[in-house]
Amino acid sequence: MTFDDIRHIALTWPEVEDGTSYGTPALKVRKKLLARLKEDGDSLVMPGVPPDERDMLLDRQPKVFYFTDHYRDYPIVLIRLSQATRTTVEPLLRRHWRTLASKKAVKEYDEL
Repeated sequence: MTFDDIRHIALTWPEVEDGTSYGTPALKVRKKLLARLKEDGDSLVMPGVPPDERDMLLDRQPKVFYFTDHYRDYPIVLIRLSQATRTTVEPLLRRHWRTLASKKAVKEYDEL
């Protein structure tokens, strides 16, 4: 996958916009970070993943998921896009979108 693939998925959801974060391309929902490309150009910074789930993902797919000490105390996992598939990334992305989008937008999306 690439960040363009992630953009293609997320921009189909209401209230998602292109943006930047720390000088890298990002996707935002109502000005809040949905996900961003890390400076290495291959890693997706994926918020909304609690530490226990992050640990499980790291154990199950260490080639795809990782994190650095910088993110240790945050509900974030890093995803190597070159190793990831849509079926791996999209559920995490969609779940986080649902927490950031307005209730109205989520309801309208669910009714499609």
